[in-house]
Amino acid sequence: MVSNPMQRKARNSFLLGMLLMLIITGLIIAILFMQIKNYRDKEAKETAAKVNIAVLKQDIKSGQIITEDMLENKQVNKNMIPNNAIGDVATLTNYFLEDKEGNEIKTKYEKNEPILYITKQDKNYILNKEETGNYYIEQNGEKKYIELNTIPMVAKVSMNKNTVLTRELVTKGNDTMADDIRKQEYNVIVLPTQIKTGDYVDIRLSLPSEQDYIVVSKKEVEIPTIDGVDSKDTMWLKLSEAETLAMNSAIIEAFKIEGAKLYATTYTEPGIQKEAIPTFPISKESLQLLENNPNVITDIKNKLHARYNVEQRNAINGELQNNLEKSAENVKNKMQESITKTQDERKQYLNGMSSEN
Repeated sequence: MVSNPMQRKARNSFLLGMLLMLIITGLIIAILFMQIKNYRDKEAKETAAKVNIAVLKQDIKSGQIITEDMLENKQVNKNMIPNNAIGDVATLTNYFLEDKEGNEIKTKYEKNEPILYITKQDKNYILNKEETGNYYIEQNGEKKYIELNTIPMVAKVSMNKNTVLTRELVTKGNDTMADDIRKQEYNVIVLPTQIKTGDYVDIRLSLPSEQDYIVVSKKEVEIPTIDGVDSKDTMWLKLSEAETLAMNSAIIEAFKIEGAKLYATTYTEPGIQKEAIPTFPISKESLQLLENNPNVITDIKNKLHARYNVEQRNAINGELQNNLEKSAENVKNKMQESITKTQDERKQYLNGMSSEN
């Protein structure tokens, strides 16, 4: 049957409409497919960029010891993490508090106050701390001292839940807990070539007669920067009043003795290495100052007195006697050199501040 022109025109219009509809539908499907593909690619990239990072599970106060149970891992885009972030919980394992037997120390709260406790033989004991820095528990009515196998990690500032831990927010060591801790600046110590902020060091005094003494031990180093460059000879240490006195005594004696060297040695694994015991016997004059210093507790005074070994002190006094003629001049010159270094670095720092403004 032959169709008339009107029927042909209607059929052609219908077919054209269908064709256009198919083309539009195909375009929509293609666009949707591209959008889904882009979304999945973006999602894959975001997933690939995510890393585990340790964050706080709760709010903490400045000066509070951070234990493992206070942290959790969260997946965060690595581009959102500060460069100085410490890492995930697994990375921090070596720094969590344990005793020598491997018993983990955790935190619980009583009346909103954090309390450390340790579990021994399925029983929880509150972990107390003496003014000397020693930890102990009360067991069967007796005080039993607990030797830690790791260094406490302490919050420098108060932090909120979900805060990412960075090196600027925490420190490691007991010294932050004492009231007499101060940040001291030194530029007379021979530094290792590759020392950097965050390293732990012993400060030692070496004499020409082969004696070598530990003045202060296991101190975290901060290297000041000027115009973005680390100082080549200045370091900051957090020291107690007694440690500052011991350092000053060692510095003066290093100045007086020709060939003496005051130097720093770094710990290779500070998280698990035990703190060295200082051996430097301070001078009688320094002991007298210590005795009259109300900022040093009696127990620390007694320990420094006990360290005063007559034989070792005689060896140092012998070196001082051998250098008696030049000692006053040496002290004067070395002290002026130290003052000049400090003034020059201070001037550089202020000039850098001025140029930024």
